[in-house]
Amino acid sequence: MQRLFILTLSLIPWIPAVLCWVSTKKEFTGPEGGSLTVECRYGSHYDKHVKYWCHGWTTTFCEILARTDETSSANQDKVSISDDRGKYMFTVTMKNLKETDSGWYSCGVIIGNEWQADDIANTEVKVFHGVRVVNRIVSGEEGSSLTVQCLYTLRLRLSEKKWCRRGDASSCLSTGSKGSYEDASVAISDDITGAFNVTLKKLQMSDAGGYLCSAGQQQVDVQVQVRPHGSTKPVTTPPTPSQPWYHYRYMLESIVGCSSLLLLVGLAVLARKIQRKKASSRFKETEEIFPDNPKGMRDLQRSKEHIIKIDNKGTINLLAY
Repeated sequence: MQRLFILTLSLIPWIPAVLCWVSTKKEFTGPEGGSLTVECRYGSHYDKHVKYWCHGWTTTFCEILARTDETSSANQDKVSISDDRGKYMFTVTMKNLKETDSGWYSCGVIIGNEWQADDIANTEVKVFHGVRVVNRIVSGEEGSSLTVQCLYTLRLRLSEKKWCRRGDASSCLSTGSKGSYEDASVAISDDITGAFNVTLKKLQMSDAGGYLCSAGQQQVDVQVQVRPHGSTKPVTTPPTPSQPWYHYRYMLESIVGCSSLLLLVGLAVLARKIQRKKASSRFKETEEIFPDNPKGMRDLQRSKEHIIKIDNKGTINLLAY
């Protein structure tokens, strides 16, 4: 029972904070050779706490790459971190991305309390090679405009960028040597650092269909959807919730945290009561055997013919005298 009591107490530090939280998006994507930025939000209770960015899923197995209380580190050319206390958000930038940088990372806040583990939020970083679009399906209303962002790896930055109708090579529009293209209906701009944007202006119903974003020999499909002007047809992209998703995470962690705390405290109290009850029972048994010396349960009791010894477990041993 003593072991159970100690084990119960040792689990308390892993109860999540019930009044504070850390949150971020589930996934971040960046091109090989380029960079990506991660925004980690936290509760106002954590404004003066040290924040960090680590490679791993849990606080136990997480390699810290950057901390807000360190002005320089071995990874400063690769990872940077800054804390905006006014917005309750710290920002992490990973540069010169490699495919091996893909994996699970964590935004963390140091609690500085031996009874509570650091609060962290997990996210997955994906580094891709070639070309990728932020949204494979884009939608806009007739007469308006929409923009498609095409990402590419650093090795393709000097390659020609194109926007084509799928299955129609003659429709391709190229950035050329200037890194840009524009006419009455389409504008293409390339920042030469890992992304080029295609803007379709004054959308028409005939603009709907499949397209290709390409850089060099790499390409990716994009589906453009156009809604009739004034149409109430729902957009294919999910609507923005009235409250950020991390508000719901906060409520869930509060419930789980309180329940976990009550359960662990209950187990600790129960273990302690059982331990005391057993000790009391052993003492009563000894008192019945040795009414003149009830507290001598760990001493040697001598008689004319035997030595009676009671060990720590309350077992009576008779030894020849």
